[in-house]
Amino acid sequence: MERLSGLDASFLYLESPQQLMHVCGIILLDPETIPGGYDFDRMLAGLERRVRDIPMFHRKLKRVPLRIDHPLWVDDPDFDIDRHVHRLAVPAPGGPEELTQIAGHLAGISLDRSRPLWEMWVIEGLASGQIAVFMKMHHASVDGVNGANMISHLCSLEPDAPMLDLAPRGELAAAPSDAELFARGLVHNLGKPLHLARLMAPTTGLLTRTVERARSGTAMAAPLTAPRTSFNGTITGHRSVAYVDMSLDRIKEIRHAVDGATVNDVVLTISGGALRRYLEDRGELPATSLLASVPVSVHETSSRRGGANKVSSLFARLGTDIADPVERLHSLAVNNARAKEHHKAIPADTLQDWAEFAAPRTFGLAVRMVSDLGLAERGPVIHNLVISNVPGPPLPLYLMGARIDGLYPLGPIFHGAGLNITVMSNNGTMHVGIIGCRESIPRVWDLAGDFPEELDALHAATVGG
Repeated sequence: MERLSGLDASFLYLESPQQLMHVCGIILLDPETIPGGYDFDRMLAGLERRVRDIPMFHRKLKRVPLRIDHPLWVDDPDFDIDRHVHRLAVPAPGGPEELTQIAGHLAGISLDRSRPLWEMWVIEGLASGQIAVFMKMHHASVDGVNGANMISHLCSLEPDAPMLDLAPRGELAAAPSDAELFARGLVHNLGKPLHLARLMAPTTGLLTRTVERARSGTAMAAPLTAPRTSFNGTITGHRSVAYVDMSLDRIKEIRHAVDGATVNDVVLTISGGALRRYLEDRGELPATSLLASVPVSVHETSSRRGGANKVSSLFARLGTDIADPVERLHSLAVNNARAKEHHKAIPADTLQDWAEFAAPRTFGLAVRMVSDLGLAERGPVIHNLVISNVPGPPLPLYLMGARIDGLYPLGPIFHGAGLNITVMSNNGTMHVGIIGCRESIPRVWDLAGDFPEELDALHAATVGG
C-alpha cells in the first residue's frame, strides 16, 4: 500500500476523455534473435514471470472516501495478465503508417481504472518481419526515468539470458478499510495549513529572485509568451502518431563541433528546425519562436521519498524564427545554459510540494471548463508543445529474446499544447516518437520526415561532408 504523491495524483485529476494522461511507446523487435523462434504464448508466459514482482504492474488505485485525500496504490488480488497483454495483426501492407494508425487509435483509449493502469499489445504482420509492441502506462505511475527503468526490468543484454531470479510474490497485504482511509485523510488535511505556511516564505523568495533574473536578462524563457499555431487549441481524443530515427553519433559530432553545445541543445535545435519546415510548408510559421516545455528529472536531487513522478520543467525557445541551423544552435546553447542556471536555483521539490494541494474536483472542473468553453482557443498560449529527452541504454537490449530495433516513447498532450515530441537514445540511435491531436496535426509523418533532413543540414553546416 502506498499513497500517491500530489504530483502523481494530479495526472489522474487532469484526465478527461480528450486529455488522456497515459504515456505510450512503440517497441520494434527482431524476432530472428529469439532462441527457438517467436511464439506469442511463450512471450506471454515470459512477460507474466517478469512482471509478477514489479509493483507498478500489479497495483491498482483505491480511492479515499469523499476524495478528501489522494488515492492509494494497493495490490490487485485478481491480477490477470490476459487483461493487460493483447495480440493484434497490422493491416496490409503492414508498413509504418499502418502500424501508427493502430498506435494512434490505442493511444486515444483511456485505461480501466479498476485494474492496474497498464496495457500492452503485441502486433504481428509487419512487412519488415519485425514484431511491434505497443505499451501504455498511466502517468500517475511512471515518469521518463521510471519508464526507462521499467523497460530495463523487462529486458536483458543477451537474447538467451536467464530470467531474473525473482523471489515469490508472497501473500498480499489486506487493503485498508474505507473508515481507516477516511481517518488518515482527515489527519493529513489537518496538517495542510502548516505545510502551506512553510511553503510561502521560500516560494515568495523564489518569485523575487525570478523577477530579478528577468530584469537582468538571465531568466529562462517565460511561459504565456508563445505564438499561436494550429496545434495550440482544444484537443480531441483522437491521436496521430509517427516515429523516426537519427544517428546519435552524428548528433555527438555536431555537439563537439560547436563550443558550449550539449546533446540536448542539438536535439532541440533539430526539433526547432523540423517544426520550422513543417509550419513553413503549411504557411503557418509564426514570426516569433515556438516555446517548448522541457521536462527535467529531479530523481537525483529530490529529498522526497515515494512517488513515481519526480520531475520539474524548464521553458526553451526553439529558434523557429531563425533560418540558419548553426545560428539557431548557438542561440539555443546560450539560452539553454541560462535556463539551466535559473532552473538550478529552483528547489528540486517545489513542484512536488505544491502539487500536494491538488484537488480532484477543482482540477476536473478546470479541465471541463477549458474544453467546453474553448478557453485554449483564446488568450495567451502557455507553451506550444512538450519536448522530452530520455537517456536510454547504450547497449542493445532484448525483450523476451528479441532484439529491440526501435524504442519510440509517446508522451501525453494537453489542451493548448496538442503536440508531444519525445526522444530516447538506445544503442547508438536516437529514436524520436511524435504524437499529436489528429485534427491539429493531420500529417504527423510530414513532421517526422523533417527531422533527418534537419539533422543533415545541421551536420553539413557544422561538421561538413
